[in-house]
Amino acid sequence: MTFIAKPRLHHPSLTKNKVGYTRRDYEGPVSTLCAGCGHDSISAAIIQACWELDIEPHRVAKLSGIGCSSKTPTYFLGASHGFNTVHGRMPSVLTGANLANRELLYLGVSGDGDSASIGLGQFANAMRRGVNMAYIVFNNGVYGLTKGQFSATADRGSKSKKGAVNNDSPVDLVSLALQLGATYVARSFSGDKEQLIPLIKGAMSHGGAAFIDVISPCVTFNNHGGSTKSYDYVRQHNAAVSRIDFVPAGAEITTQYAPGEVVQVEQHDGSVLSLRKLHSDYDPTDRYAAMAYMQQHLARGEIVTGLLYVDPLPTDLHTSLNTVAAPLNSFNAAQLNPGAAALEKINAALR
Repeated sequence: MTFIAKPRLHHPSLTKNKVGYTRRDYEGPVSTLCAGCGHDSISAAIIQACWELDIEPHRVAKLSGIGCSSKTPTYFLGASHGFNTVHGRMPSVLTGANLANRELLYLGVSGDGDSASIGLGQFANAMRRGVNMAYIVFNNGVYGLTKGQFSATADRGSKSKKGAVNNDSPVDLVSLALQLGATYVARSFSGDKEQLIPLIKGAMSHGGAAFIDVISPCVTFNNHGGSTKSYDYVRQHNAAVSRIDFVPAGAEITTQYAPGEVVQVEQHDGSVLSLRKLHSDYDPTDRYAAMAYMQQHLARGEIVTGLLYVDPLPTDLHTSLNTVAAPLNSFNAAQLNPGAAALEKINAALR
């Protein structure tokens, strides 16, 4: 794969955060994704969120699977730790890394095909175990790398670019995350940075299993009339807690609307997206109310965006397993090998 590196020289007047980094220090090489891809907007939001949080890049471990979305870690946090796993296996690899070193901040990047199809079991177990991570799904409803087949999140009745109709029920990862015990659950739109950036900041700072589903239209295969993951459809059916804004392949389309309001936004191809912003008095600490709220608006064809649920006192996998606080690579051989007597005691407890 060929990468286009950005110049290392920065203008001396660029603003630095509290740990001495400019926003440019959180970037990576130039993106090779399609022009107007919503994934690049999500990458930009991650960059901005980490810069505003004053996170030292070397404290972040970014892991991904396979797909257009899983290419994006190349384009942000170039000075952070990174690992590209096989298809659908990001959650388990991240879980292992997290258990070995809890001092890092873990960012899991995946797509709707990567997490809702081959990796659905991995996604489910990461959520139910409470792995301390920010898990972001770039959701476009198609397999972009293999020319636009429906993914598991494609809505029943939606049409492909070639006119084929999807007859399968969709997998709703947000509902699954709520049911499985995730302690921070949100949905957003790739073009709404005013909403997405604080959601990412909250997920990175949460301290438990944080999940964000981001509708990110595929400008090549799934941004047309009949698609329920297109820019126009999402803008027309969004029910969000914050204002919506996005940059398509053509001229920029933006919109602003108040909490509780529904806005319909026409996209470049003539399709319309419906977004609903959460009411200002919405209670995000009630898990079951969040499930009911989503289902009510789903029945109306509306996509609810914003912070849907948060547990203000989250626990994570380390708490459940009562693990040591220090990273495993800081232990010496004697500490890692307690001896035959300790091994016999463990084996006796299993008999």
